[in-house]
Amino acid sequence: MKYDVMIIGGSFAGLSAALPLVRARKKVLVVDAGLRRNRFAAHSHNFLTQDGQEPSAIIVEAKQQLEKYSSITWLNASVIDVQAMNDHYEVFTEDENNKRDLIQAEKLIIAAGVKDDLPEIEGLTERWGKSVFHCPYCDGYELNLGQLGMLYSGSHSLHMALMLPDWGKTTLFLNAAVSIDTIEPAILEQLNQRHVKLDTRKIAKIENHCDLKFENGDQTQLDGLFVSTFMRINSPWIRKLGLDIDRNEYSEAILTNATKQTNLKNIYACGDITRSGGSVAFSVADGAMAGVAAHKSFVFGG
Repeated sequence: MKYDVMIIGGSFAGLSAALPLVRARKKVLVVDAGLRRNRFAAHSHNFLTQDGQEPSAIIVEAKQQLEKYSSITWLNASVIDVQAMNDHYEVFTEDENNKRDLIQAEKLIIAAGVKDDLPEIEGLTERWGKSVFHCPYCDGYELNLGQLGMLYSGSHSLHMALMLPDWGKTTLFLNAAVSIDTIEPAILEQLNQRHVKLDTRKIAKIENHCDLKFENGDQTQLDGLFVSTFMRINSPWIRKLGLDIDRNEYSEAILTNATKQTNLKNIYACGDITRSGGSVAFSVADGAMAGVAAHKSFVFGG
């Protein structure tokens, strides 16, 4: 079967992209393997009308609303390859039972998200989304101006450490990765003005809610720890397509123009896979733009 648009990724960006398309009666297929980036979080914040909701509940409601439109189809599977033909794309998928399908679509919207590469500290992964976070706008308020930590993993960590005092008493844990005298004096002065403490001890592991245990035997109790992850594109087929990808010290992202069109004809991208940082609100906005732009391209080309 051939679809007008295939949306690869059925989380916030992908579902938002689907809405304007099905309202324009385009035949849309949403392919999704069910691995939302924020699946580890109990609640979603900073998204108007949905503040404090469970992320899965938002997704369920979004799907229910989309299912009112007869031109949408769902496929629970992963994309394993994409090949460009003269006037369409051929997409190869595989489901959890290893069943493979070949699907044709005139246009693609990539909303496949990213994978967070977490620092290798014992106990950190298990607390991801519970007491270890990446976004203060999403999770900072609920920490109630408590004891916060920022784990150093590069220059972006310094930027984050300067922000965090608005959400609580902040310590920047250098974790023996860098010495204080290598940080620019101007940055040190800013940290001092923001009352950010510096801690050079090496973290051995994290226990209980968010207790940092150091290699020297010391222990510090936190209400929450923030980390700058490396956001990695985790789909090999994306790299094979020839999309322009921006890389920096903490992320990979597909490059798009203002309407979320990539450098390849009839391929759009939206959500976390196009941003160095992400949030539900940004993803929904991105998806809406990608869906509208894809529809307009049927009429005006592009």
